[in-house]
Amino acid sequence: MNKSDFPIFTNNPELVYLDNAASAQKPIQVIDAMDSFMKNHYANVHRGTYYLSEMATIAYEHARHHVAEFLSVRDKDVIFVRGATEAINLVAQTFGRTLKAGDEILLSEAEHHSNLVPWQILAAEKGVIVKFISVFESGKLDMEDLKAKLSEKTKLVSVTQMSNVLGVENPIHEIVQLAHDAGAKVLIDGCQGVVHSKINLSDEKIDFYAFSGHKIYGPTGIGVLYAPSEFMNTLPPWQGGGDMVKSVHFSGPTYADSPARFEAGTPAIVQAVGLEAALDYVHSVGFNKIEAVESQTMHLLKDGLQMLGGVEVLGDLNLKKNLVCFNVKGAHPQDVAMILSEQNVAVRVGHHCAQPITEKYGVNSSIRVSLGMYNTGEDITAFITALKKAQKILRSAK
Repeated sequence: MNKSDFPIFTNNPELVYLDNAASAQKPIQVIDAMDSFMKNHYANVHRGTYYLSEMATIAYEHARHHVAEFLSVRDKDVIFVRGATEAINLVAQTFGRTLKAGDEILLSEAEHHSNLVPWQILAAEKGVIVKFISVFESGKLDMEDLKAKLSEKTKLVSVTQMSNVLGVENPIHEIVQLAHDAGAKVLIDGCQGVVHSKINLSDEKIDFYAFSGHKIYGPTGIGVLYAPSEFMNTLPPWQGGGDMVKSVHFSGPTYADSPARFEAGTPAIVQAVGLEAALDYVHSVGFNKIEAVESQTMHLLKDGLQMLGGVEVLGDLNLKKNLVCFNVKGAHPQDVAMILSEQNVAVRVGHHCAQPITEKYGVNSSIRVSLGMYNTGEDITAFITALKKAQKILRSAK
């Protein structure tokens, strides 16, 4: 693992990239894999009998196998989607359509809009009830509130593995156990979690798990929904089109088994190849090293913010794993971010597509610093220096 593996930093040597929770940069191995596939092996998959199509099909299905190994699940339980947003919408429009008025869905207060709006749409259409598990001021999930709200009416508990605003990991194993004891299924939004720590889905017994390729150093336009095929085969398809059917007649279609049932149309073939290369890269580095490097960098970030002063952090700084949302006292976050940008420091500003939780903390917007495996102590020093300069500039402007 080295910054030199990521061409963006070679081509922009002054860049301090701290927006990894939004999207991570890509190693040359991913770029080369996609480039080579398009130059040498590209064709549509599954239906062609000629050599290129056969090779493309092998590459696409090998990518599925690689994802399955990465998650410790079976190939047939891996559905390729455009991203975690589509994965969650897929569950809402398949499993969700089997629910009836009065059934309940539990979400945490800290969910990304992608794990909130699909359920609100479903609630408006079918009369299901969406309830929210409280989050403490520290950022921790209130597990007693979860226990109190679970009932025989609860059909799904859908929560993030790690909040993209609070940076706090949720106790997934305990959540799954409690939900299953109540007869509910569990969906985990793994976007922020899968990047930083190894997860073994065969151990966790999660019903649905979603993540996006572009956050784990792969391309945009590809994501994964893990869902056991035996259960998915009982659900109605979401989209109609090529390859999600066994046959079609004037009298109607016969649907294919999952995952094909939920991959209508030409899939993201090149992106799947890129995702495989990204997971290969992560595996070659190893999660032990990734966690060690990121932990050290996060420690420097926390110390820097505490020593600097004049910042208001959302939640307990000590609980945060890979990101911090904060505001500078007396300054608009957009103004701070613009001054940071002038010093080649890239951070995210806004409600981070999680408006309800930011409003709970009494703010409309915040600055987010989020770390990746390639961030260094020098990056943190540059960020703290730039932030100190921003504070000085904004104080003098008053």
